[in-house]
Amino acid sequence: MKKKTDIIAVARAARVSPSTVSRSFNHPDLVKASTRKKIDAAVRQLGYIRNRAAQTIHGIRSGTIGLIVPTVDQAIFAELIQSFSEAVENLGFTILLASHGFDLDREYALTRKMLEHRVDGVALIGIEHAQDTLELLAQQDMPTLLLWSFSPDAAFPCVGADNYQAGYLIGTHVAALGHKRVAAIFPPLGGNDRASLRFAGVTDALEAVGCTIPEAWRLVAPYSVATAKSAVEALIAEGDLPTAIVCGNDVLAWGALHALMRGGIAVPGQMTVTGIGDFNGSKEFEPSLTTVRIPARTIGAKAAEAIVRLTTSEEEVDTGALIPTEIMVRGTSGPPGKA
Repeated sequence: MKKKTDIIAVARAARVSPSTVSRSFNHPDLVKASTRKKIDAAVRQLGYIRNRAAQTIHGIRSGTIGLIVPTVDQAIFAELIQSFSEAVENLGFTILLASHGFDLDREYALTRKMLEHRVDGVALIGIEHAQDTLELLAQQDMPTLLLWSFSPDAAFPCVGADNYQAGYLIGTHVAALGHKRVAAIFPPLGGNDRASLRFAGVTDALEAVGCTIPEAWRLVAPYSVATAKSAVEALIAEGDLPTAIVCGNDVLAWGALHALMRGGIAVPGQMTVTGIGDFNGSKEFEPSLTTVRIPARTIGAKAAEAIVRLTTSEEEVDTGALIPTEIMVRGTSGPPGKA
């Protein structure tokens, strides 16, 4: 393992004194902006991480795994976080949890903070991350695992589902029902490999039977029941309706169902609605939601085992795992009706 960069190396690269580097971290208002910029460039180049856990004895593990998720504000990752935390605890570790609000630049800053606290390993959601984040983790030889999405070509080992396949399953199901007029509600696709892969799967499956989602029906809504409800209410107000709405996750599908019920549009008699995720509560909806099950608890438990193996093994270990998805056909899908 290569030697970690220290503050003296940063000072040398920035051509300032070590005390100036320290002052830049602790009292940035006392350091000129041009000097801080030179120090920041050196820090990024060398991958330097301050040791805020100075009380931790050198060479002894902290017993902590850093888990950074996009959000803790919705049901999206709740089961994953719970199962990951429980399994990590059973293996003798605890988690340090943070959320970046779907901001990959903020994820980089949080990753730095995790490393400053000397976590033993880092787990991130998805396979798409800022290059600075990936380089930082590689520079530090930090055991790193990517959760929720799986790709054999990812920068680090992955434990997760094939999100393209999840989208393709839903697209194929809607197409097989005979729908030709299809709308979609997805989160912003930029910087979100889960959403972008699912959307690609949906559109490929529909286009295979000659169905293209019109631009006007490609609705964008963050992970929020309220925003999805508003988006569908606006669609209803336009008057020219599809016969099916494919949603990028169950939270958006819940919002769509609320809007359709309020608008007096029968599901599935007049409109088919589908989700992805199979979150707690989707089966209990009335009608129950057709969705793709992404087994969050299984992913969380297997990911915990994998990150602990990465952290404790002195040799390179194969920790990647593709977790199968499954379509759950329920009460919100049916053949095309007339909205």
